[in-house]
Amino acid sequence: MDSKVMKQESDQWVEAHETLIRQIATYLHAHPELGEKEYLAARYLRHVLAEAGFTVTDCVPERFPTAFQATYGTGPVQIGFLAEYDALPGLGHGCGHNLIAAMSVGAALAFAAVAADVATIHVYGCPAEETAASKEYMSAQGVFDGLTAALIIHPGEDKTALGGTSYATHPLEFAFTGKPAHVADPDYHGINALDAAVDFYQALKEKEKEFTERHIIGIIFTEAGTAPNIVPDRAVLHATIRAMKADYLEGTMLPAIRALAQAVSDRHGTTLSMVHYEPLLKDMVNDPRLDVYFAEAFSELGEEFDVKDDDYAEGSTDVGNVSQVTRTSQPSLCIGYHISGHTPEFACAAGSEYALQQAALGAKAMARVAADVVAEQERPPVAPADEEAQWRKAYETLSP
Repeated sequence: MDSKVMKQESDQWVEAHETLIRQIATYLHAHPELGEKEYLAARYLRHVLAEAGFTVTDCVPERFPTAFQATYGTGPVQIGFLAEYDALPGLGHGCGHNLIAAMSVGAALAFAAVAADVATIHVYGCPAEETAASKEYMSAQGVFDGLTAALIIHPGEDKTALGGTSYATHPLEFAFTGKPAHVADPDYHGINALDAAVDFYQALKEKEKEFTERHIIGIIFTEAGTAPNIVPDRAVLHATIRAMKADYLEGTMLPAIRALAQAVSDRHGTTLSMVHYEPLLKDMVNDPRLDVYFAEAFSELGEEFDVKDDDYAEGSTDVGNVSQVTRTSQPSLCIGYHISGHTPEFACAAGSEYALQQAALGAKAMARVAADVVAEQERPPVAPADEEAQWRKAYETLSP
């Protein structure tokens, strides 16, 4: 089927079933659940997909019981739609994941209705993006291997946008253990773990000046003793260590930081443990070819958008891990103005009439991009380096 026909028919499917997309977004918004506890959301989405003929299975039940994979179609092109549905404590859907689920499921259903003979459509239920970052684990387990492309749209504010990246991040805990003693005991001397932790903190501030690539290091003390008249036998720091590229973070920064911490610990006579207290996230690589497809889709659907520079980064996301194993794109779609994510105002916007309208538009856009990916198979083969240059040039010259 011609890609233009697929796009027209998937648009028509969304228009005919917009009520379903709205129901998904509204139900999840009214029943917010924290990461790894999204039982209602997972059950609801599984039901919707099964009713539409998708085969729904557990994905990584040994780690994330609320994850799932739903599959439809028999075609050779493998399209993945990523659904998130966890909420924030005290805020509900202050990041708009109810809309992500609605858009991804809506797009998958629309595309399945027109392309099941030329593509295999997958919906991945991805829990706990805000906390345990299920896509990091799923990527490591090979869940996304073999996909031709993975698509997701994130709600945003003020103006729809394409491109940009995210920081790779390793959240590290440094726990120094010494020996307790009364500070006034003339005979029995302790080993001050807090002194070691403070020295490490100061040494790291100096070491940071040696890192030549763009990075972020944020540190807090989470344990620093129990009473001033007791030599602290345990002191703990939590550090978020980030860089624009995972290779620089993991190959240069982390070995140097770990070696520094161990040297300080040895000098003080403490023991040291270093463990990750949150998942390890990779930098986001938005595929320029998919970004061009999204730009065309938004233009054709009448949605104004900005294009972010390749090195524009605001935070970290487990979608970055997906982007390291398959072509991925994650635009942001405007759902309100003069608001910011992770706030009560954003949570309110995520359930608004405008956001529901935008969710339908996002579903259309993703289905259109999927059609473009299928149409790639009909193009003459191009050398990989030439192809990358071609799409990079097109992406860089996008004009909203």
